Amino acid sequence: MSAHRGIATVASALMLSFLILSAMEPEFFLLHFYESLMYLAIVLMLFYFQDKWAYMLGMVAPAVWLILAYGVGLLGGAMRQVSRLMRAQRPTSEVSVMVVILTILAVLLISFCAYRWKRQYAGLGRGRTTFLVSLAIVIAYNAILVVWFWRSIPQSVSAG
Repeated sequence: MSAHRGIATVASALMLSFLILSAMEPEFFLLHFYESLMYLAIVLMLFYFQDKWAYMLGMVAPAVWLILAYGVGLLGGAMRQVSRLMRAQRPTSEVSVMVVILTILAVLLISFCAYRWKRQYAGLGRGRTTFLVSLAIVIAYNAILVVWFWRSIPQSVSAG
């Protein structure tokens, strides 16, 4: 049960971080709220003893988020803020600092879930199926997010 607490804590921290980000960027509130729901689903799966799915989604969802964050340049901005912090300078972007926190939490969740997966499910078969179904869910989930994001940009730019 302590393994579940650790994974649930990190997933909850990710969820909370996305909600904080939604307060920092009110124009993207619904998008960040939507991003947080995947981590709520992971916590609920752990609560309802769907460990296999929670662990796999806990590896796949943050990995896909990291790829998307890299693709849109969020990780580059975050690394610039880390560089400023390392030189004892104040960060210039609160959002980028939040992305650093999200990145650390995402890597932690992937690591914790991979460790639990390896201990409980590796070599039992059905891992490929669980991975492919989880990947399909995460891709569909993020495809909705990306389409929503791109459709929201013209309204945000023209309104501002």
